[in-house]
Amino acid sequence: MLSNKSMGAAAVIRDSEGRILLVKHSYGKNNWELPGGKSEKNESAQETAKREVREETGLEVTVEQLTGIYYDPDYDMHHFVFISNNDRNQEPQPSSPEILECKYYSIDDLPKPISDFTYKRIQEALNQDRKQLFHVIGPRQWME
Repeated sequence: MLSNKSMGAAAVIRDSEGRILLVKHSYGKNNWELPGGKSEKNESAQETAKREVREETGLEVTVEQLTGIYYDPDYDMHHFVFISNNDRNQEPQPSSPEILECKYYSIDDLPKPISDFTYKRIQEALNQDRKQLFHVIGPRQWME
């Protein structure tokens, strides 16, 4: 039986000062988001994260630890989040018409608008003591 569940993946990438790389979308609310997106056919969640980071920021990353799986019942979609490393210490550049800018931000000074979903995924990725990897999410709330 074929399933047409959607899957997506995002990357939490930190610079040497521990700041998080975010991208600003050119659509919707022009919101800030983790680099990531929907999986393509025959692509693993890790491959999705790596490809989306490259497409959105031009960076080649190593996808490492899984920090969360988020199920969105509104879209019947699973989102995977991974810690990823910018091995070559390249500067991120918007590499897609979907991305207006990409920049590193301190967890204490994240730009707005940003969704609670993005904020939660960042916090959980940075929490070394995370006990639960699987989460069900509700409709997004916006911090503006």
